[in-house]
Amino acid sequence: MAALASTPDLDVMKRVNRQFVTGVTVVTAMDGETPRGLAVNAFSSISLDPPTVMVCVQHTSSTHDCLFRANHLAINILSTEQLDVVGTFAGKAADKFKDLDWQSGPFGSPLIARSSAQMEVEIRERLRASTHTVFICRVVHAAAAEHHPMVYSAGKFFDGGALASLG
Repeated sequence: MAALASTPDLDVMKRVNRQFVTGVTVVTAMDGETPRGLAVNAFSSISLDPPTVMVCVQHTSSTHDCLFRANHLAINILSTEQLDVVGTFAGKAADKFKDLDWQSGPFGSPLIARSSAQMEVEIRERLRASTHTVFICRVVHAAAAEHHPMVYSAGKFFDGGALASLG
């Protein structure tokens, strides 16, 4: 007899998710003339050919509706030099771009200076999945810098360039 599926306890899921190391990104887009953005760790490459990525954003985020309306967005992969940036974009500040060094990408999305890597993407699909929207995007511009990436695990940030190799 097959066991019925049940939903794991919320605290168990938090402990499980803390075991997974993620990169740290800030997803940005223009809302008319106003830049908007938020910190996102639900980012992944889907394909290299064609270059396709996905990001997931919670519906209740103040940036969600701007992203949902946008044709393009930027994914800024943060570097170890950007603890100040992740703190700002993880918060609820009204103007997260105040005093921030950024420039418009080729398609108008905000690219944040000092990032480890940046890409501007065209949104191809918007999939509603429970509490989040999954944005499936085609990469239309990409750049990588020499800055080490910031990584996140168990509630802390780490230097992605200082990880010990296992082999």
